[in-house]
Amino acid sequence: MTTLYFNPSPLYSRYWAHLGRFLVVLLLLSGISLTSAHGQGAKKVIQLTGVVTAGDSLLGIPGASVYIPKAGRGTNTNEYGFFSLPVLAGDSVVFSSLGYAKQSLVIPQSFEKDSYSIIIEMLEDPTALPEIRVFPYATFRDFTQAVLAMKSPVEDIDRESAMSQQILDQMFRNTPMDANSNHRTYMNLQNQQQMRRGGYNPGATNPLLDPIKWYQVIKAIKNGDFKNKE
Repeated sequence: MTTLYFNPSPLYSRYWAHLGRFLVVLLLLSGISLTSAHGQGAKKVIQLTGVVTAGDSLLGIPGASVYIPKAGRGTNTNEYGFFSLPVLAGDSVVFSSLGYAKQSLVIPQSFEKDSYSIIIEMLEDPTALPEIRVFPYATFRDFTQAVLAMKSPVEDIDRESAMSQQILDQMFRNTPMDANSNHRTYMNLQNQQQMRRGGYNPGATNPLLDPIKWYQVIKAIKNGDFKNKE
């Protein structure tokens, strides 16, 4: 059996060495370029937190909507108006609540921190709904005809019995107070409670503030009732 040994020439070995080095450098440059391209295309995740408040009182608005239209996701504020939502750099966040005008916020593309805190002051936007009239008839003409054909029950009422003292007393006892009377009564009770806390009892009479008592005392002094009788 004959064994043959192949000795490559120095030029041939040098060629493969340079080719190997070139391939290694090419692979390294390709990896760096791919990593750089991936880093430029990916967006940074930012934790957006904040409070949605009413602009006039700075009180938190519960149940306000925090929504990202582009991503199709969002969240709602809690009972204190606080929210927390992960967003991406460049996202547009919309804040809305019933009775307030919508507001939007754009996250800066060049934002470098991991969290972003804000306070959103909502402005009131009252919407007046159009008037709706409900009638128990198909058309307004039928309603008008029914009203014109209606008979007044005044003729069947006995005016003497309807305006008797017994009926008036019953109406006086059973008729509830209106809103103005309720408010006045509540305020009077609240003032009395404040006076009692300060040591004054409005239910107790003070003889020093009674002009009749003062008149009786002055009259007794003039008559000499307080002189010692011998």
